[in-house]
Amino acid sequence: MGLPGSGKTYLAERLQPLLNAAWYNADIVRKMANDWDFSPEARIRQSLRMRNLADFEKKQGRIVICDFVCPTKKTKDNFDPDITIWMNTIESGRYEDTNKMFEEPKEVNFVITEMNDNNHKIISKKILNHV
Repeated sequence: MGLPGSGKTYLAERLQPLLNAAWYNADIVRKMANDWDFSPEARIRQSLRMRNLADFEKKQGRIVICDFVCPTKKTKDNFDPDITIWMNTIESGRYEDTNKMFEEPKEVNFVITEMNDNNHKIISKKILNHV
């Protein structure tokens, strides 16, 4: 999770092959659902949509990566991840409405504060050691 432009997709793209994971990107999921509403209610709907996709893959025995903003405690609680990676690489994103509603997560497993060529390698090893 993280603000738009924080590197969520960049990291997910690199983690996916190392984890052999199913990967759901929020923009692609929104496009499939034809749902470009970013109101607070729609963000809750998106968190539930992402959860349903993740739950399906998890029931198939797969590791799942979902990269999306997940801006509030309510959306994070709805999604209910097993592991949270917080992309804390920027102070504000490109959308003011998202910046205003974004709540810094309280419980995370990994915090990325800078983009580099090793984050995905380190995180994937730690995840695979605990699966």
